[in-house]
Amino acid sequence: MNKSKLLKTTVAIVTLAALVTGSYLYKDAIQSRVARTVAVVSGQEIKPLLDSESRYIRQIVAKDNSTSRTIMWQSDSSEPDAVIEYRLVGSDDIKKLSATDTAFTDDGSTTYIHEATITGLTPNTKYEYRVGYGADRRSDWYSLETAGAKEYDVLIYPDSQSGDYSGWEKIVKDSANRNPKASLYISMGDLVDNGEQAYQWRTWLDSIKPLSARIPLAPTLGNHEMYTLDWKMREPRAYLNYFDVPNNGNAIFNRRYYSYDYGDVHYVVLDTQLYESTHEDNHDTHHPDLYDVQVQWLRQDLASNTKKWTVVLMHRDPFQYAFDRPGSSRAVGFNEEGVLFMPIFDEFNVDLVLSAHLHSYRNRGHVRNFDRDESGPLYILTGLAGDAGRPKWRRHPLDVYVAPQPETNNYMTMTVTPNTLTVRSFLPDGTQLDESVLEK
Repeated sequence: MNKSKLLKTTVAIVTLAALVTGSYLYKDAIQSRVARTVAVVSGQEIKPLLDSESRYIRQIVAKDNSTSRTIMWQSDSSEPDAVIEYRLVGSDDIKKLSATDTAFTDDGSTTYIHEATITGLTPNTKYEYRVGYGADRRSDWYSLETAGAKEYDVLIYPDSQSGDYSGWEKIVKDSANRNPKASLYISMGDLVDNGEQAYQWRTWLDSIKPLSARIPLAPTLGNHEMYTLDWKMREPRAYLNYFDVPNNGNAIFNRRYYSYDYGDVHYVVLDTQLYESTHEDNHDTHHPDLYDVQVQWLRQDLASNTKKWTVVLMHRDPFQYAFDRPGSSRAVGFNEEGVLFMPIFDEFNVDLVLSAHLHSYRNRGHVRNFDRDESGPLYILTGLAGDAGRPKWRRHPLDVYVAPQPETNNYMTMTVTPNTLTVRSFLPDGTQLDESVLEK
């Protein structure tokens, strides 16, 4: 039998075996096995990764995204010789970086996490990278562009927690198609409905494929990331393992809150989960000092900021809304997070504060000293991107725009130019709901 016939026969056998032996195999997993077989039989020097070796390849924001970037991915088995290779677009000079091989077990499921941070990059430059193992197994090449002084777009997603993630997945796909030049995407917390359920994390990580390998993610910790399977509280173990965001210098709360720079914007990501951290169900640890420690860090972080724009991302909304139903005793005003953090935002002249958690889109305009003031930060409650419940809230006295009721899902964009931040909200079909422009 000649080599061509042998190759065709081998591919057919592998494809049939994959179809017969595992209903759990998806189309891309079968294709990856076929591609590996073809490479081996034909004697190719570089062999493509199997699907089980290259799950959820993703970029994560680094501290300074003009010179560095974190790359993560997962495999089903231990791969101690994991590597990342990168090069300038159009160059043959490939640089190699060793990556971790860390087993993470949760909800009875084990995955092996590989990650490393590429440093020493040139600002405003196009690179490409690939991941792999040893000398001969590699993924495809993916784009990586460092931040610079140029204009850029950001995709912003409110709570994506769901029972059925198909709606969330479609929002990601469609918004990515409408914004092909986006440089960064942000999750506002409550990525999943249950932070311990491995299936939900696999589904969520799979749903961000249109973005994950080519632009960096900046996640925000939400309260649902701290739930156990029986809906009690725990440390956000899965969240912290799946997203290696920049360190904050605190061993206890490391990476639960953090900051990063992208272009001329300084982003501050807060941890607003004091209730979950001190709840009696939290058997892992008890953190009554979360906000005390975080406030000290926040002041130091904002004081050292040299960027023109400052954007704060926090899951819990600093405003308090009353339920729109008879007999509700919940008052309109500001909650614990608002009373604590809003004066600090005033003091350091934060430009924009984005929040989530309440599953409603509300633009409150500029607020300083808890009242309308055009010199204060712009406060926007980002809405909902998943299929979780939508409580009905009464209008807050500071609401400038409320999404049409009853609300549907939405996503947001932000365009950064040297002199403006333009923030827009859209329905899933791309219809624009709201727009705000900040000038400086």
